[in-house]
Amino acid sequence: MTTDTEEKIVVLVNGIPASGKSTLTRALAEQFGFPVLTLDSLKEPFMASFAPVDRLRNRQLGCAAYQAIWQVVAQAPTRCIYVIDAWFGFQPKEVLQQGLQQAGVTRVLELWLAITPDEAVARYQARLTDRMPGHPGAEYLPELRQLAETAQPMALGPVLQLNARNPDQAAACAWLQRQLRLPISAQPALSASG
Repeated sequence: MTTDTEEKIVVLVNGIPASGKSTLTRALAEQFGFPVLTLDSLKEPFMASFAPVDRLRNRQLGCAAYQAIWQVVAQAPTRCIYVIDAWFGFQPKEVLQQGLQQAGVTRVLELWLAITPDEAVARYQARLTDRMPGHPGAEYLPELRQLAETAQPMALGPVLQLNARNPDQAAACAWLQRQLRLPISAQPALSASG
């Protein structure tokens, strides 16, 4: 789906690990038909190829995947709107600003998934066995708790904050529809479960 403007827009689905970014991203992509880029989908094939991956290599691959995202966005047509799923705070804000500039992005919309430290730790711990080897394990939980206490959105454009415990997908879709000034006919039909 595209807008009638010549702006180059990205929608950042942002939040710390285990905040529910992937679930929200899938819902937005399904409702609007936007293409999706996720840090993990770019990083994990390389993690599998270079296994075993330690924390340092994981971070290096994450940084490379981050750069790849902006290369892909740079090559996209101006009116193509990407939904980008990542924890954008894993690097300084200036790195994001540089990537956006290099990609020619003129407008940034951000969906921020706010999560409590207890909820973040519980969610991350519950999915430890489902994560690909190379992602941080249980040793990461104290760091994640600390991160949940201080993490903030990037705020490089309009931000919609959602409660990660029960994010209102219908509200997120309606907010995006308004921000993108999509015609009513392009507004997605939301299910009762939202």
